Amino acid sequence: MSFLSTETRRAAPPLTGRRVRQGASVASAGLLLSAALTGCAGSAKAGSDAIQASGSTTVAPVASDAAEALKAKGLNITVATQGGSAGGISQLGTGQINIALSSKPLSDKDHKAYPDTDFVTTQIGADAVGVIITKEVVDGGVKGLTKAQVAGLFEGRITNWKEVGGPDLQVFVYDKEPGRGTREVLDKFIYGKGEPPAPPKSANYAVVGGNLETRNKLKSTRGSIAPLSTGFIEGHPDLVAVPLEGVAPTLANVASGTYPMTRPLYVITNGKPQGTVKQYIDYILSSEGQKLLPKHGYLTREQMGL
Repeated sequence: MSFLSTETRRAAPPLTGRRVRQGASVASAGLLLSAALTGCAGSAKAGSDAIQASGSTTVAPVASDAAEALKAKGLNITVATQGGSAGGISQLGTGQINIALSSKPLSDKDHKAYPDTDFVTTQIGADAVGVIITKEVVDGGVKGLTKAQVAGLFEGRITNWKEVGGPDLQVFVYDKEPGRGTREVLDKFIYGKGEPPAPPKSANYAVVGGNLETRNKLKSTRGSIAPLSTGFIEGHPDLVAVPLEGVAPTLANVASGTYPMTRPLYVITNGKPQGTVKQYIDYILSSEGQKLLPKHGYLTREQMGL
């Protein structure tokens, strides 16, 4: 299994506009996915007859499939994606939901922000974040990128693909909004524990929210680049996850940790899961539930050696 895709597709002219990461918000930061499943089982959340899960647009497809599978067993589960991983953690911390969906680990900042919340994380699988570019750029000569080149592209210092061996085509950067696990993985790859610089002041730079929006923007913009879960480009051969520092995001490289932008996928609860919440999470961890991860291009716990 490989996360790389190839095929040619001519995209539409780029969208223009300038946004910065600080305080950015886009329409897709709202509700992108909702699977409301009705039944008669109780919920661990007081005053509600439904288990409510929200957060990462990466984890949501698996969470939604699991909710659908448990519908026949009478579980009433709602899955939504508001504000990405950070949004889910915030909603859990304020008692709005039962389960946060996250593609990033909890931080000290999260614990300090919600000191009364007993965050319990459960890893359900893993994912590779790709630096995604269009097939047109790959065909033009860009077969891979170094860390320094990725930094130059996202910081706006490299503005034409010919500067990294590609075609004479302007670079258009789609950056992730604050709190998205995808952007944190990219920042860690480029800067380690250091802080990223301020976003470039460029008409060829824009902020996007969830994975579906990011993919749509990449497909509609010539010369575009964005961080995106590699699972979301499967079946879209006009988009390519390029090798980084010579390492491609193949199954073997992701499972071994050789590929530098591998991340765990979590469900997070306030305290140890109990009742129907535990039943739901146990299903995702079961052999049947784990089959849902490869369906979306993710790795199972077993593949990660957990």
